[in-house]
Amino acid sequence: MGLLGLLPIAEKTIEQQVAHCWQEFSTRRNDLDKHIYLRALQDRNETLFYRVLSEHIAEAMPIIYTPTVGEACQRFSEIYRRPRGLFVAYPDREHLREVLRNRPQQDIDVIVVTDGQRILGLGDQGIGGMGIPIGKLSLYTLIGGIDPARTLPIVLDVGTDNAQCLEDPQYLGWRHRRIGDEEYHAFVDDFVSAVRAEMPDVLLQWEDFATAHALPILEKYRDQLLTFNDDIQGTAAVALGALYGATKVAGRPLAEQQVVMLGAGSAGMGVLDMISRQMQAQGLSEQNALDRIWVVDIDGLLTADRTDLSENQRRYAKTVDWKLAGPAQLG
Repeated sequence: MGLLGLLPIAEKTIEQQVAHCWQEFSTRRNDLDKHIYLRALQDRNETLFYRVLSEHIAEAMPIIYTPTVGEACQRFSEIYRRPRGLFVAYPDREHLREVLRNRPQQDIDVIVVTDGQRILGLGDQGIGGMGIPIGKLSLYTLIGGIDPARTLPIVLDVGTDNAQCLEDPQYLGWRHRRIGDEEYHAFVDDFVSAVRAEMPDVLLQWEDFATAHALPILEKYRDQLLTFNDDIQGTAAVALGALYGATKVAGRPLAEQQVVMLGAGSAGMGVLDMISRQMQAQGLSEQNALDRIWVVDIDGLLTADRTDLSENQRRYAKTVDWKLAGPAQLG
């Protein structure tokens, strides 16, 4: 095969390769360098990549996902080496099915897609948000056992309002302000139609979408294809499970608890929606369940007189007469 003399004569077992890679990993200067090293390993030898992770899960998870993935998203264009997944850009909106057909592997079970607008707690990262689908799908393979060849990370590049990205000469995304809502929803609709046409049985997961878009997108498409929003539903399922365990220890069901949520983003609202439904399952009316839930965001308590609330946030807003209310009423 023309290889004689081109490689060292020694042969390494997979265990020896893992030990060698971990030693290299451990010499990296900081967590971002470690992240870059692991991503390069994934591109070079995916089997070895997952074997290394599986033997060092506790140490590797914070590197391939949170918190290090946040910095990797911020510096995505700077550290970009090789393509992974699909970059679905608004200027290519007339060719979405062609874009999807160009996916590296044809048989896909799971898509994780983001538009990069609300990445972790970092806000709008534009095309840099691609780090989230890549990282999340790595975890699905590592811990969930999903064949990595049957996963597909996608970023919807609809522009960015992040001035740093727009002014960065190295930025790899569409150098344009985010498109308006009408164009945005039409583009998402075209994307979903293309996914249904090309991969009708795929699971489409929405990840790190802004609050104003996350729930409307989920509500619109949840009955059209197999889909879910991880921030709204995945986080909510874990939070409700924790609360269920806590109420068993406390000896009082969830329907008898008062719940205060700090934060009114898509994840917080998703948690509260599931808590409300669980309270109703335990016998409360919808209004009685809502009366037991209080929400505080960066501007304070969600109240009915606020004009900055989404339709879903308004469900949890309290009607309070601040002039007459005393400590008992504000509870």
